[in-house]
Amino acid sequence: MKFGALWTLLLGLMLAIPAHGNGTAAPTSTGPYGLWDPHRRPERPDLKSVRRIRFLTEDDFPPFDFQGSSGALEGFNVDLARAVCRQLKVPCTIQARRWDTIVAALEEGQADVIAASLVPSKEARERLQFSRPYYMRPARFAMRGQDPPPALTPEGLAGRRIGVVADTAHAAYAKAYLKTANLVSFANDAALREALKRGEIDLVFADGIGLSLWLNGSEAGNCCSFAGAPYLDGHFFGDGIGMAMRREDGDLKQAIDYALFQIWEQGIYADLVRRWFPVDPFAGLP
Repeated sequence: MKFGALWTLLLGLMLAIPAHGNGTAAPTSTGPYGLWDPHRRPERPDLKSVRRIRFLTEDDFPPFDFQGSSGALEGFNVDLARAVCRQLKVPCTIQARRWDTIVAALEEGQADVIAASLVPSKEARERLQFSRPYYMRPARFAMRGQDPPPALTPEGLAGRRIGVVADTAHAAYAKAYLKTANLVSFANDAALREALKRGEIDLVFADGIGLSLWLNGSEAGNCCSFAGAPYLDGHFFGDGIGMAMRREDGDLKQAIDYALFQIWEQGIYADLVRRWFPVDPFAGLP
């Protein structure tokens, strides 16, 4: 087979089956979103050294963590932290800190766990340890609801006008893999989404969580919907978001991982996703 034909075949496979973690297959799971492998259950932790857990979050990142109308902390991260406490049956506190002070507060011993969507970058991992991911940041296609859905294959996307935000991971991924499409760059998400609403482009390829919040909001005006399944690729979109702890707190990490698994397996995690993301950005993950 010639190289060009082989490349077309491989690209078709990559687009037809969304990548999961640098192209590796997602583990078979009984729960949603492919976060855990039920055949590799975390060990039950010894909680003798975990008498309480002091969580830190922020209060200006809805729907993950924010100050509600009553003044209390609310959001997906906050509810998940509370669920961890219930699973482990230990007393917990959850406090908000300014984003630029949150890591220092943990390192100085003012808290035990950060539950604030802190990205486990290389720099962050040099200072902290992270739990297993409790959510991913998938890329997704979105399209106008009145348009017929295209096949997300090289043939189906050939010549399609696909909008991306310039200089983002999504633009880089699209340039690498959506070679048959006509890529159109925009300065920011607002311009990208308005172009889709007006029909100036056929699809957008962007952050699935941001798109889900837009699709559920008034700005979208019920214009659009997701097309196809989520795309995961560790190289472009990261390996997911975990809770952060000091590197020496190994027993605490084991306890957090165990609690997150139980929350996932019991369906509590899916309930929290439905509560905070009416348009599910993760729908379609194995």
